[in-house]
Amino acid sequence: MTNKIDSSLYLSNVQQQRKTGNDILGKDDFLKILMTQLQNQDPMNPMQDKDFIAQMATFSSLEQMTNMSKTMEKFVSAHNGDLLLKYSSMIGKEVEWAYKTTDSEGNVSGKSGIGIVKSIKQKGTDIELELEDGTKVYTDEIIKVSLPNPVLEQ
Repeated sequence: MTNKIDSSLYLSNVQQQRKTGNDILGKDDFLKILMTQLQNQDPMNPMQDKDFIAQMATFSSLEQMTNMSKTMEKFVSAHNGDLLLKYSSMIGKEVEWAYKTTDSEGNVSGKSGIGIVKSIKQKGTDIELELEDGTKVYTDEIIKVSLPNPVLEQ
């Protein structure tokens, strides 16, 4: 019986087939390395069972981490879509906001104010609130939310 090595599994071919400059090995790369290793092992001195089991466990862990990563991406994406709806309840509410900035020399300055929320806008993963006076603030700058005080007519 002859063992013929599939030339498509050579490491030099695998590197040439990469379409991105990514240096991270994925599960497909791991499988190719494992298959090449199995095909090239010495029949008189095969891989030890414990070594093979360890490699299979590593592959299984890699696959589970990949699946978990995909699931987390879906979860985060779904959560980001809900943010706009969550903060839409702030329309018509009075918000107090404040933020501090530090310049390149270490001087701290800040702004604060109060206003009625007119609209909500999502910018990537951030939510921007537009107040009736045209001021735009982000949700992490909000320090208080309340019902607006009714204007008393004289």
